[in-house]
Formats: sequence, C-alpha cells, structure tokens
Amino acid sequence: MLRLPFQRAGQLACALIPLALGACNSTQTASGEGAGGTLKNFLLYGGATVPPAQVIPPLEVVDCPAVTVTEGGAAIRAGGTDSAAVRSQVSIANVARECVEGPDGAVLVKVGVQVRALLGPGAGAGGRYDTPVNIVLKRGEQVLATRSRRAAITIPAGQYEQSAVVVEEGMVVPRGTGEFDIEVWLGSGGRAAGPRRARPRT
Repeated sequence: MLRLPFQRAGQLACALIPLALGACNSTQTASGEGAGGTLKNFLLYGGATVPPAQVIPPLEVVDCPAVTVTEGGAAIRAGGTDSAAVRSQVSIANVARECVEGPDGAVLVKVGVQVRALLGPGAGAGGRYDTPVNIVLKRGEQVLATRSRRAAITIPAGQYEQSAVVVEEGMVVPRGTGEFDIEVWLGSGGRAAGPRRARPRT
C-alpha cells in the first residue's frame, strides 16, 4: 500500500505524469500550505476558508491512522500510455482525516480527499470529468465501513486543471476494535482487496 502523509499527498499528482509541472507548483500559497491547507479547512469547517471564531464544544480527538491510497487506485488516465497521447488524468492530489471519540466509545471518522483533473499537453480538451471516490475503514481483512462518492470536475475551455474536494463523515469504528486502517482509491471495482504494498505509518 502507498501511505501518504497529509503534508506530502499533494505531490502525488505531479509525480504520476508530467502533464503540467507549472500547474503542480501553482497550488502552493505564500504560507506553504497550498492545497493541503484548503483541504484541511474543508475537513474541519466544511468550506475553503476558516470561519469566524465561535464557541464550539470540545471533542475528544483520538489518534487516526494515516490515509492509505491503494496501489493502482491513485489515478485514472484517458488516452495512450505515452505522455503526449494522454487526453486527461484524474488523480488523488491530497488526503486528510479526523477521528473523534463518540459518546458510546466508538470512533467517528471523517475523511477528506482532494481530486485533481489535468488535461494532456496536446490531446486534452475541456469538459466534465468525474470518478467514484471510495473510502474504506478496515481492520486486517475485516471491513468496518465503506463509502463511495462521485467527484465531478468541470474544466472550462482555455484551462487545463481543476480540482474538487470530497468529504465523507460519520463513518463508525465500533468500540473495542483496536487499530484500523483507512484506505481510499479512485474508480470502480474492489481495489481495496487487491495487491497492496505496506509502508510504515507516518
């Protein structure tokens, strides 16, 4: 399995295919957070910006495992295998997660996935691009919770990159489960049950 720490997950789309290196760099802000900061705001506050300060009841935050992007599920390409022939690529650009303890001792998990669509350097054209985003909570081979959402991205004429954020919340890990894993992948099919390459947690 390919484990992506939150701070480095945004580099994935740039590493997969050199479609538009300038676009990869353009996601960074002056603060250095880049797309990761935006995704974290979606995860925590439900929007791209931080809302005004308000009194919020404290939550018992518990340790979360790092999000794993299942091998083979990080990107979907359309077109040939050669970079010049690729029409488009939809890929996972960033991931984030949050775990809090519920009143009954269960763990409530929220997962955010930023999906980026890139057009090929010569064969790509603007339009609508969408893909299923799958999120699974597992302990070993036991599936604890699974969700699938569609990320829809529209690239207007004259542009070559756009992104969308999918946030899934309310996923429950029963009390007493112990350590568990969070896996995400793009596309249909049971990729989470396929070959995986384990890496240490971050």
